[in-house]
Amino acid sequence: MVPALLLAMILTPVQGGLEPYRGIIAQGKIMNGLFPLRKTGASTLPIRNAAERLLSGLSQEEAKTASFSVEDDHWRRWDNRSGAARHGLSLLDLGEEKRKLVLALLTESLSAQGLQKSRDVMRLDETLGELTKRPQGYGEWRYWISIFGKPSVSEPWGWQLNGHHLNINYFVLGDQVVMTPVFMGTEPAVALAGKFAGTKAMQAEQDKGLAFMLSLSPEFQAKARIAAEKGDANNVAEAYRDDVQLDFAGLPVSALSENHKKSLLDLIGEYVGNLRQPHARVKMSEVERHLHQTFFAWVGSTSADGVFYYRIHSPVLLIEFDHQRPAALGQGGPTRQHIHTVVRTPNGNDYGKDLLRQHHENHRH
Repeated sequence: MVPALLLAMILTPVQGGLEPYRGIIAQGKIMNGLFPLRKTGASTLPIRNAAERLLSGLSQEEAKTASFSVEDDHWRRWDNRSGAARHGLSLLDLGEEKRKLVLALLTESLSAQGLQKSRDVMRLDETLGELTKRPQGYGEWRYWISIFGKPSVSEPWGWQLNGHHLNINYFVLGDQVVMTPVFMGTEPAVALAGKFAGTKAMQAEQDKGLAFMLSLSPEFQAKARIAAEKGDANNVAEAYRDDVQLDFAGLPVSALSENHKKSLLDLIGEYVGNLRQPHARVKMSEVERHLHQTFFAWVGSTSADGVFYYRIHSPVLLIEFDHQRPAALGQGGPTRQHIHTVVRTPNGNDYGKDLLRQHHENHRH
C-alpha cells in the first residue's frame, strides 16, 4: 500500500492544467477493445428530455453558466473538498422550482436507490454544516450542475453534479451510458439530531463489504488482505487521479465458489445499481463477462465495529470503499463516521472518453 503521507501528497491536485487523459491502468498497459460502440436497447430518452427541460427552464445567463463543450476538461475538475473552486450552476443560487428540474434530471438518470443515496449524502452535508456551525461551507444545496454538449439522440453529451461529498459524471452517447467517476461520501454517516435526524449514508456498502470478507475462508481472507494496518486514507482513485497506475492485487475472484461469486456480484450491484435500471443491467453484464479477471482486496479490521478499506478491481470496473480519519468532526484515526467511496471505469473510459474517441473517429467533425 502507498504510505499515508505519500498518499496525502499525491491526492492533492496540482494547480493549473491537467495532464492528457490516459485512464486508470493495470500492469503498465491499457487493455483495448473493452468498450465498443453498440446498441444496448436501453433508452436514454427520459434522461435527454429531463436535461432539455432543465436547460429550457433556466434563464439565458444560467444556461450559459451551466453549459460546456462535451470535450471540455471541466469534466475532470470535479473535487470533493469543501472549499474547492467550482464550475457550473450553483443549486444554492437556484429557486425551488429550478432545483426541481435538476432533481428531475437525477431522477431520470439514476435508480430509485441511487437517487435516495444522493439525496441522503446531500442532506448529511446539511447536518455537517449544523454540527460545525459552518453553513457557509456545508449544506444540502452546495452542489453545482453542469451540462456537457447538447442533449442529443446521436451526438455525445452528458452532465455532472459536483460538490463536497457527491460527484457524479454521466456521459451519454445514443443509448450507451457511462456513469463514472462517481464519488460518494459522508461525514457523519448517521445524523443523530438536527434537520435531517435519522438520515444515514454508505451503510449498505459498509455492511455488505464486511459481510463478504467474513464469509471467506481464513485462507482466502489472507489472500485478500493486502495490508494489515488501515491508514488515514487508502483510496487511490479520488479527485484528480484519472491516470493512476493500479495493478491487480488481493484475492482473484476466479478462485471463488459460485456462491461467493454471486455474493460479490451483489456487493458490486450496490454501486452499479445507483444507475437507472436498464443501464445498470448493461453494466452488470459487462462486469460479469470480466469476473474471471476481477480481484478483491482488503485493508484493516474485520471486527464488528472496525475500520477498513476494500477494493474491487477488474478491467471494466474499479470500486473503492474507505473509512477515513475525521476531516471536519474532530481528530484522530479513521472512523466509521467518515466514509469515502469511488467508482471508476478503468482502461480509458471514465467520462465516456473511449466511446467519445471512437465516435470522433467514425464521424470526423
